[in-house]
Amino acid sequence: MEILKFNFPDDGRIPNSPLPLILYKGAFEAGGSLADAMEEKFTKNNWTNSWRNGVYPYHHYHSITHEVVGVYSGQAQLHMGGENGEVIEVQAGDVLVIPAGVGHKKVSASDDFGVIGAYPDGKDYDLMTGEEGERPRADERIAQVPLPATDPVLGTEGGVTELWTMW
Repeated sequence: MEILKFNFPDDGRIPNSPLPLILYKGAFEAGGSLADAMEEKFTKNNWTNSWRNGVYPYHHYHSITHEVVGVYSGQAQLHMGGENGEVIEVQAGDVLVIPAGVGHKKVSASDDFGVIGAYPDGKDYDLMTGEEGERPRADERIAQVPLPATDPVLGTEGGVTELWTMW
């Protein structure tokens, strides 16, 4: 497994975060029910309130929680960090840990593209799109989101527990 980190500055519309987005390339091996394996691992590490679907084709972010997104089938190009961010290629077995405030959108995907998402401590989520009037309230909520006690893939040893620090 390769661990990559990405930082995105506030672009005026999408606040992003000083915490890095973490991409685990090849976190899970293909085969069997990858979605079930991801959900089991996330649940074991207390990232719950899961769902299965895709990624919205427009920039959005969450202001009340962090999010994990595991790719269980297909491949896609995801634009992370808003318009000034970066397009990242993901495929089945990859996992993204997205800090609160970091923008994400689907640019393109294979027909079989599927993801499972979840949140630390089973938190609820909101949907912000960078529209006028969202901020500064969204910024205030993002600043209140606690650091998770566990990483959705690595548990208590590594990942967000080492790579994220309170800002």
